Amino acid sequence: MKNIGRFITLLVLVLVLSACGDNQEGTGSKDNKASADSGRTEITYWYAFGDKIGENNENLVKMFNDSQDKILVKAEFQGGYGDLHSKTQAAFAAKNAPEVTLNEIASMGVFARSGMTENLTPFIENDSDVNLEDFNPGLMGNSYVDGNIYGLPYLRSTPILYMNASMLKEAGLDPAGPKNWKEFEEYLRALTADGQSVGMSMPVGIWYFEAFVGAGGEDMLASDDSEVTFNGTAGVEALEFWKRLAEEGILKIHAGDEAAAQATQDFANGRSAMMFTSTANLTQNLAIAEENGFELNTAFMPSNKTSGVPTGGANLVMTAGLSPEKQQAAWEFIKWMTAKEQTIYASKYTGYLPSRLSAIDSEEMQSLYEEIPQYKVAVDQLQYGKARPMAEAYPEISTILADEITRSLLEPDLSPKDALDKAAELANPLLQ
Repeated sequence: MKNIGRFITLLVLVLVLSACGDNQEGTGSKDNKASADSGRTEITYWYAFGDKIGENNENLVKMFNDSQDKILVKAEFQGGYGDLHSKTQAAFAAKNAPEVTLNEIASMGVFARSGMTENLTPFIENDSDVNLEDFNPGLMGNSYVDGNIYGLPYLRSTPILYMNASMLKEAGLDPAGPKNWKEFEEYLRALTADGQSVGMSMPVGIWYFEAFVGAGGEDMLASDDSEVTFNGTAGVEALEFWKRLAEEGILKIHAGDEAAAQATQDFANGRSAMMFTSTANLTQNLAIAEENGFELNTAFMPSNKTSGVPTGGANLVMTAGLSPEKQQAAWEFIKWMTAKEQTIYASKYTGYLPSRLSAIDSEEMQSLYEEIPQYKVAVDQLQYGKARPMAEAYPEISTILADEITRSLLEPDLSPKDALDKAAELANPLLQ
């Protein structure tokens, strides 16, 4: 409890990612607002994001409530990740926090180390129904905090490349997409038509910057979180690449709160041929493509010296300080939500990664991948997946970094190296 106040500022900062969609409206299912039946233990589950993601949460909660008569879960929408995190922290301080909620994976350490979330290791060790080896190892890195498990993968993602395959074909390009930075630049140039369209529209997204740094074979922070490393060779090369392409006019980079929405709108309207965003937005983007009459393809994030992509999304966590009865109810709900069958349902409904290996291998998912191969791209890319930094200051550092990247893109004379060094100068004291 003593550290809770320290993190209020951190958790209300914007988490600079596109990890799980941008819609902020909930679905508000009446079924999940019902009062607890006599004899049922009632718990509350807070979730982020609306549209297909919100519907998925509400649907699964109703399925859980209908599947048994001992626990009743009330699902409540809380906005985006930043809203969800700040509301959870305030509710915890007021002693009325939800029993189960989501932690965006980079914030797992903040919540665990401040005593707001429960260590799930004892629950896992005492439950023979849980097979940790069935969880995709590429998604487990952000489940551990100081050697213990504080959350289980639920709605998890990676950034992927979305392409208007119709525009690619018209430009004489392979609709499978570019594989590396060299081909990516060639595609951007071929797809840019003066006054009509640009090769790609994208936000200043730290999640995407992490992917480009990873493609250079480096990390955002030192392995012991003692200092930032994003101003090393890989980071400078990535920002130099972005700035050169933007200045040439073949890559459009938006900044500000509406940047992700602007990039999505450019793509939907054919003003850009490609965009980066989460695999979580796949079902929504397939619908956009159908509505606007173009073919949608997906591909890996472009490689450079190597391939490396951050994972994203959220883990299900239990808040700390619950009664034994509430703890057991919360655990049963978390266990059910992360089981094979529910993993399959969520992946098909939204496009999020299936977190269970048994789900990926299931006949249902294999049939889906054969019918709609766009779903399988993020699954295959996960072999290059990397955990996101979980340093307590990382949300604040991300904001600092985004500001300096934006300055470098807007100011012709501000070199990427100087901008990243300035961000490092401001960020490193926060890690001490």
